Amino acid sequence: MHKPKSNQAPVGSVQCENTTLNLLKVNDFVAKAIRERLPDILVINVCSSPGSGKTTLMQETGKRLHDKLNMAVLVGDPETERDAIRMRDVGINALQIVTGGMCHIEAQMIYQALDHIDLTGVDLLFIENVGNLVCPAAFDLGEDFRVTVLASTEGDDKPKKYPRMFLTSELLVVSKSDLLPYVPFSVEAVTKDAREVNPDIEVMSLSSLKGDGMDQWCDWLIEKVKTKKGILAES
Repeated sequence: MHKPKSNQAPVGSVQCENTTLNLLKVNDFVAKAIRERLPDILVINVCSSPGSGKTTLMQETGKRLHDKLNMAVLVGDPETERDAIRMRDVGINALQIVTGGMCHIEAQMIYQALDHIDLTGVDLLFIENVGNLVCPAAFDLGEDFRVTVLASTEGDDKPKKYPRMFLTSELLVVSKSDLLPYVPFSVEAVTKDAREVNPDIEVMSLSSLKGDGMDQWCDWLIEKVKTKKGILAES
């Protein structure tokens, strides 16, 4: 049974369910409705700080998988439609969700957006969340997997500083790996910290521009799509 990510808290935090109102209960209800509405489409919620390379990663993923998977993207930003335009420029079906200054996407935004994007035949739906490592961590969007993208230029100390995001993610992607020789970032250190927060989190490094690690990323997506559709992955 899916555990609402709004209920997951970092080690050491105190839950006071008997004295506080779970304000995210309605969001979790809508997230459940999204899962029921998309039973055969893999939904990936991609989170990160601004500038981590999420949009470039989506573009390059679409280019590599266009003959293997039918992909669509819901893009969240406080303002403008620039990222959705970037997707469409490379042939990816995309719809912009303008949050009007809100620092995250909520499930009801996704549920409403589903009425405005054609998902006929779609295998994989990405939700590109608003750039923020705090607010989006609490909001379940009906995703199958949450992926946190952390650029090598951001520093390797983020898992302990923003633990809830890493606790609620199934995969950590270290982006801009081509810059690792030039910045003080340790993949080993970030992996250690991330797994102390969430022992089950997977970790991979890639460079969207240079292509390093992109095959591993695409294979991960294909495997998850097959699993969602009930198709056994080829050995």
